[in-house]
This record gives sequence, C-alpha cells and structure tokens, in this order.
Amino acid sequence: MADPLSRVFSALADPTRRDIVARLAVGDATVNELAAPYDVTVQAVSKHLKVLEDAGLVSRSREAQRRPVHLEAEVFDLMTKWIERYRRQAEERYRRLDDVLRAMPDADSAEPQEGSPS
Repeated sequence: MADPLSRVFSALADPTRRDIVARLAVGDATVNELAAPYDVTVQAVSKHLKVLEDAGLVSRSREAQRRPVHLEAEVFDLMTKWIERYRRQAEERYRRLDDVLRAMPDADSAEPQEGSPS
C-alpha cells in the first residue's frame, strides 16, 4: 500500500475527483447530487468517491435516509506541510541566487578591457 501522501496526490490526479473535492469544499452532498453535473453514471461517481475515501479525503455518513459525503479537510494539512517544506527550500535557493546576482559586477558599468572592440 502506498504512503498516505502518495494516495492523496494519486486520488487528486483525476480532474473529476478534483472537481468533486472542490464541490465538497462548499458543503456536504449526496452521491446523486455529486453525480448530477457529470455525463457519467452514479456508479462511476461512486467509484471516484471510493478512491477519494481510500485516500482519506472524504468520508460518508448516514443521516436518516440521506448518506452525505463529507470532505476531510485534515488531509489537506498533510499535503500543505509537504508542499510548504519544498516551497521554503525553493525560496531559499532563490534568495541565494539573488545574493549572487547582486554581488556580480554590472555588465553595463564594466570597463572595456584592452584589446576588446569598443
């Protein structure tokens, strides 16, 4: 079994699943409500939900006859921490590059060397 972060990113690799997650960010919905805008069967949307559920992104509950699907926002903390770590590293590399570029002599102000065309 893949690690949790890999399962989350794999689940979100599909545009339909990303759209479902975006819609669930607004509020809980039933499978039928989630399936409505797509030109696929309810069973196909249920399969997408199963992938999202296995990744820990959504959960299903029962409210009388209604079975709403709920977005598990805590999983996004895992993704955010992973992304943030690499964002900080990239920013540090850019800061070091900026320092190097600032320390370089300005090409426009450099004096022509002897023997070079003017």
